[in-house]
Amino acid sequence: MRMQKITELNGGEILAKMVMTSDYTVLLSEGTKLRKEYIDKLKELGIKEVVVEDQIDTEEVKILKDETGKNFKNKVKDIIEKHTYRHSKELVELSKTADNIINNLLEEEEVIERIYDIKERSSDIYEHSINICSLAILVSLKMKISQKKIHDIGVGCLLHDLGLRYITVNYTNRDIKEFSEAELAEYKKHPIYGYSALKDETWISDLSKDIILYHHQNMDGSGYPLKSVHIPIEVKIVNICEQFDEMICGIGYSRLKVFEAIQYLKRNKGILFDSSIVDIFLEFTAVYPAGSYILTNEGEIGIVLRQNKNNPDRPFIKIIYDKMGNRVQHDFVKDLLTEENIFIEKVIEKI
Repeated sequence: MRMQKITELNGGEILAKMVMTSDYTVLLSEGTKLRKEYIDKLKELGIKEVVVEDQIDTEEVKILKDETGKNFKNKVKDIIEKHTYRHSKELVELSKTADNIINNLLEEEEVIERIYDIKERSSDIYEHSINICSLAILVSLKMKISQKKIHDIGVGCLLHDLGLRYITVNYTNRDIKEFSEAELAEYKKHPIYGYSALKDETWISDLSKDIILYHHQNMDGSGYPLKSVHIPIEVKIVNICEQFDEMICGIGYSRLKVFEAIQYLKRNKGILFDSSIVDIFLEFTAVYPAGSYILTNEGEIGIVLRQNKNNPDRPFIKIIYDKMGNRVQHDFVKDLLTEENIFIEKVIEKI
């Protein structure tokens, strides 16, 4: 714990000791998460300092570093927003961007051996495209797919949602099950719009075009737009990465927690999705990303600190509140790989 000046608070800090007035009236209790309005009120009351918990450092492992991912996103956004049906030559640049993403991933040591902290978030189609490109490349590397096809997968991923540029339906943080009949019909056309815009281009491979057309096509023939069951394995990879990322960033879905999206993949393994691909995808996807607040089966509340290699559902957690609801005053870290009788019951909102 540490003493912090009121003027240095940003919001989100946790009080380590209660705040009282000079006549011992309790203003805020120990364990309170400071909001902006609380901080403003404390300033009004002349409170100069409070005691807050030390910031908990978590070891978050990201597929692409923040600045790198942002640069790729801006590049993709700039190129696609300049594109029209009649002018596709700018899109050739995305072929180079796909190779840059592949090379960026390959520069990292043990890239296919890590467990990544992929978090739910709000996202636009450009960040979404970068994310599924990264996910699909990781799966493909683990499956030892050829370099040429990995390139084509990357290009297809960056362009897979091009057709969303040509629809007017609001799909952000909405489940397509709630769309009107007209909205749903229009939304389901976006793979065809994207494919039609590029079908005559010679710089993009047939595999990349198939990814654009079939990325919403499931293994059992469900999905859209053409109800086909004969789709390449590379398209099946993208389909799984696509649906997972859509669920956690709210594109065509009401946003889900990561563990909920993982449960969906598991439930539909061998039905909608190729079982072998799902298994490989789950090898590197943390069920409970670093920084997640969780409730254990013993009634403790903690935060995920870091992952255990090869065990994406058994992370290290720091206990913040014990089973009696008392705030833990010392470092109390549990390794769920060795604590065999302790399980995470659910992810909770920040305390």
